[in-house]
Amino acid sequence: MVSVADLLTDGRLPGNYFAQDLYVRGSTELGLLENRRGDRLLAIPDPLLQAIYSGLEKETGQASRLVLYNCGRWWGKNFYARFCEELADYYKQPMASLSMAEFLQSLQQCWKTHGWGQIHLDVTYRDRGFLGVEIWHSPFTAAAPQSQKPSGDLERGILEIFFTQLTGRELRCVQTSCTAKGDDCNRFILGLDKRLSSVEGMVANGQAHQAIMQTLMQQG
Repeated sequence: MVSVADLLTDGRLPGNYFAQDLYVRGSTELGLLENRRGDRLLAIPDPLLQAIYSGLEKETGQASRLVLYNCGRWWGKNFYARFCEELADYYKQPMASLSMAEFLQSLQQCWKTHGWGQIHLDVTYRDRGFLGVEIWHSPFTAAAPQSQKPSGDLERGILEIFFTQLTGRELRCVQTSCTAKGDDCNRFILGLDKRLSSVEGMVANGQAHQAIMQTLMQQG
């Protein structure tokens, strides 16, 4: 029989590290937000986020997508480092030693607690070399101008560099659906660059996510 003592690590039972009621701390009097380790957190109100998108569009035009994508890669690189460091400190083992269930639960809760929406990984096509990512209720594309093109360039950059570092392979990320153009959620496909080279053209031609995945499967 497993005793309670066997489940404890350093006198405590590891739980959900990113649980919102435990992870976010702050003082309304001082106007400070920090995480449970004491690292500062930044809250961005929706009007400011909308102003950033609007200002970028006005100042850089079509280049705003590239600016947001590069910002996402920079953000994602630092986010990955912090994510690994915090989990390693909490579980007393490298992130690579965590089970897939622990990793997925941590990433999903982390994403939600930071207010970035709800993230779900779709491993249906994992054996074919593709990873699907769905993001629901994204505050980023909600603030982006309505468009017929996917607007999740910031998230695209974050996901691309996050999973590139996680897998040790240089991956590319392409967005195939977006709430800013009326879809139900933001969907992304991650894979090797040469295998995703045709996807942007299919997105530009208005093909739906499922149709794109079927085409990729037929291409082998």
